[in-house]
Amino acid sequence: MRLIVALVIAAACAGAQDDPIFRVNVALVHVDVAVTAADGRILTGFTRGDFRVFDQGKEQALVNFAAEEQPLDLILLFDVSGSMRAVVERVAASARQAFRELREGDRVSVMVFNSRSSVVAPFTEDLDAVDRSIREDVLARKFGGGTRIQSAVDDAALLFLHEKRSQRRRAVLIVTDNMGQRTRREESVVRDFWEADALLSGLIVPNPAFQAVRTVGIVLGPQNLLMQAGMKGIAQKTGGDAIRADDPESAFQDAIHRIRSRYSLYYALPQAKPGANRTVRVELASEAAKRFPKSRIRSRTGYIVPKAAEEGAAAR
Repeated sequence: MRLIVALVIAAACAGAQDDPIFRVNVALVHVDVAVTAADGRILTGFTRGDFRVFDQGKEQALVNFAAEEQPLDLILLFDVSGSMRAVVERVAASARQAFRELREGDRVSVMVFNSRSSVVAPFTEDLDAVDRSIREDVLARKFGGGTRIQSAVDDAALLFLHEKRSQRRRAVLIVTDNMGQRTRREESVVRDFWEADALLSGLIVPNPAFQAVRTVGIVLGPQNLLMQAGMKGIAQKTGGDAIRADDPESAFQDAIHRIRSRYSLYYALPQAKPGANRTVRVELASEAAKRFPKSRIRSRTGYIVPKAAEEGAAAR
């Protein structure tokens, strides 16, 4: 989990003797939040006082708040299994339009997966280069193989864990039909996303022909259902969402917009055992809830207490 460390420095001098300078480190928990209407539309215009945050059921005082101007690190994760070529071609054709949702300073990386995942393009602010990478590098690949969604999104979270820490919002957007094989424990994937301080969102484009084949397989062998896994449960626990759409062009832009239109809430890390799981719940304050009575909050459902906090040092 990304933690921000605030340094509070106080100094005083008296007579011929210098008083010590004290440096105190305060670790902050970061929670990304989206608010949606009953019909799924993103709601905006909220302020710091519109939110309440609970850690292990206890309300926390917000010490910082940021809206969508916060820079973004986005991993685009494309499913290149056999059922997805036509979908990825349509998404690639709409990428330039979708990137209008991004802001100066945002960075994008491109990954692909089927039976295994790989990085096609590292993080860059050059969106023209990202567009070329999708149209040329991704589409040049041979589509086929399995659909190991859990492994792929976990690899994306680990990519964030290996990146240098920054104050950027972090998100993974997967483009898939969400018909994957079970390869991980969902809890372990969620834990990696929590530690990376990243959210997972999905653009799910159904393939009727492959869905029919899967349905037949389940009817003939109900045990096959136990071996299937998608990304929705992971997304929900990281604060992301999953858009199901038959029109991937417009949905791709909407998915990026939904990631961009979020709020960042920060509160002081409570005293807790390093490595422990802690629960988080976010809700609207009473007045905001009255204005939007059927709204829904999307935010991470927990985090991992850091195993090693930065230590403050006293200097003279």
